[in-house]
Amino acid sequence: MRVSPITRPSLGAQVLEQLRALVVRGDLTPGTHLVEGKVAEEFGVSRGPVRDALRQLESEGLVEPRSRGVSVRGLDDDDLRELYALRGALEGLAVRETIARPASADWSVLDATLEIMRQAADDRDPTRFAAADLDFHSAFYELSDNRRLAAAWATHRPLFAAMLDVTNTRDRDLHPTAQDHANLAELIRTGATEPLLAMLDEHLAGSHDRMRASLTEFPGRHRRAS
Repeated sequence: MRVSPITRPSLGAQVLEQLRALVVRGDLTPGTHLVEGKVAEEFGVSRGPVRDALRQLESEGLVEPRSRGVSVRGLDDDDLRELYALRGALEGLAVRETIARPASADWSVLDATLEIMRQAADDRDPTRFAAADLDFHSAFYELSDNRRLAAAWATHRPLFAAMLDVTNTRDRDLHPTAQDHANLAELIRTGATEPLLAMLDEHLAGSHDRMRASLTEFPGRHRRAS
């Protein structure tokens, strides 16, 4: 397992981010046995941050308890169907609530993230693009002014961030995706609810399809152990 050296602060957060990415990319295959002590040794940290990271991955459904550690579950089609259905419901509600209060909406955060996405597309930088992509969608929740809705999204955002790193890497030219986001921004500004929701559904379906394709790109990597 190839990992990067961990530095303070936020040891647990760094361990968690790397392990999550390894599972989502399929570098840690389903059925892989992760033992707390061994993982801690590979990262060069104490067992505490690893223990916390494995608990969080278990809550995200990426690993499951096993004697003396956990076993990697990975992601399959059912997981993706559930995750994207949930995101569609959350994001649909977020944009509806944002459109309902346009007078107090500050669109500058959308403009800023769109500019970063365009620059990242020009530079062929999928990592930077993915971060701006998630910031763009997260802005819907902030603009909705619904704290509980924003909190629900925050729970799932890290997993979607890891998946987005995978799907954006597959897109060699990110300019069309950047333009899709610009179109979404224009619709939310004008308050065109139904066209916006239809475009959002199409946008998330495309992301879902790309992630599904990644599961088949490496045969056997994301299959659950029997």
